[in-house]
Amino acid sequence: MTPKESYLEIGTNMAEKHGSSLGKMFGKESLVYQTKAFPAFHNERMIFRLGAEEITLVKGKYEGSENWDPSGKGRPMKDWLAVPHEYNSDWASLAEQALERLKKML
Repeated sequence: MTPKESYLEIGTNMAEKHGSSLGKMFGKESLVYQTKAFPAFHNERMIFRLGAEEITLVKGKYEGSENWDPSGKGRPMKDWLAVPHEYNSDWASLAEQALERLKKML
């Protein structure tokens, strides 16, 4: 399965399960819940809004992951983690975790 297919499958499952939808954030494809993006898809990676504290805990588990810099100008976002496709088996659970965090913030 390609990275895009993995992302779309997760997006479809999240929509059915939680009522989220496909949308855009910073011009990048994303999943949206009540107008707020919680994961995004960019450069063959899925990006999750996990929060800075959680990223500190999980980042080492995903070699090649990094805080997401949507502008590409050296300004990574502290709450967003870009996870390579090689870890796509964890993408769905990371998306669930990102959604749970978002729901607590709403």
